[in-house]
Amino acid sequence: MRRTIVFVFLAFICACFETSGNNAEENHPDSLITVIDGLGRSMQVPWNPDHVICSGPGCLRLLVYLQAQDRVVAVDDMEGRRDQFDARPYFLANPWLGDLPVFGEFRGHDNPELILALNPQPQVIFKTYPEMGMDPQELQEKTGIPVVVLSYGDLGSNRDQLNSSLRIMGTVLNREERAEEVLSFFDSTIQDLHSRSELAGLDSLPSCYIGGIAYRGPHGFQSTEPGYLPFKLIGMSNIALDYCTGPEEHADVAKEQIVAWNPDFIFLDISTLQCDPQTSALYQLQNDPAYSFLSGDVYGMLPYNWYTENFGSTLANAYFAGSVLIPDGFTDVDPKLMADSIYTFLVGQPVFESLNQGFSHLAFARILPDDNHAP
Repeated sequence: MRRTIVFVFLAFICACFETSGNNAEENHPDSLITVIDGLGRSMQVPWNPDHVICSGPGCLRLLVYLQAQDRVVAVDDMEGRRDQFDARPYFLANPWLGDLPVFGEFRGHDNPELILALNPQPQVIFKTYPEMGMDPQELQEKTGIPVVVLSYGDLGSNRDQLNSSLRIMGTVLNREERAEEVLSFFDSTIQDLHSRSELAGLDSLPSCYIGGIAYRGPHGFQSTEPGYLPFKLIGMSNIALDYCTGPEEHADVAKEQIVAWNPDFIFLDISTLQCDPQTSALYQLQNDPAYSFLSGDVYGMLPYNWYTENFGSTLANAYFAGSVLIPDGFTDVDPKLMADSIYTFLVGQPVFESLNQGFSHLAFARILPDDNHAP
């Protein structure tokens, strides 16, 4: 069955690569189209541009999903960094992006002078998170280049925003078919996760907690995401969800509360390894006497929040969580192979091992207890 799943994914991937592109050129003879961007602005932009740049967290990721990275002429300084840790699958699949000129600082702090000095000049600027950095309208006025704002969204309650952004970008880039393929891929993958959890038919659900969640940087074990989507996609929930009264996106839980919960299963977002060694969640679990009272095994999860959400990693984490929490529903799944199938479709390369290597091979593994890490 495992081979069947991989073959189905690869067949889907091949079909999508063969069908990308369309004959929309006949519909836009003047090479200008009108789009409504994420701010609701009606604007005219060059259609099917050869040269673009992407500003803001996640913007370049969406472009890679649409297989249009060959049109990028410059990147922000975040994309050009080469750190020990890198959890951006789209960049691992396209490391040459880091050799492109830099047009500004990360999180949307664009530099109009650098943009105007680019050769070739971008014909369109795509921009996510418009509240960060330079105002889109000001950037457009200073450069004379249309700035198309995209609402990044997610695979949960803000899915409509993600769908809209991929379609807007797809329309401008003449990648409408590819945009629909990506959205269909998300739909079918999420449906598969739902179906597996429903077929498992558990009488009672195990309790689980994830710590070390990155939030504007790395954090220790008390950092969590109450509404952690990979759990939700398989019908589970972070135990913190029932106790935290704040937003579902992030919470810092008291150490005593975690010990009182004593969850059946514990997961770590291995982005925590970016912390100073003695403040990482892994170090805390190994050395803080309070956590010695926790009885659940500890498993490593892929970093998913790296220059905002990596949707492929979210889905891959859901499959791994399912294999741990609902093994009867995921007996035919090798989480690492599934991750590479997802990455191959979205970014064009199987990059799980490259990503995992930078994090000491702790993703999709039982970290504690094992022979290498004493509890």
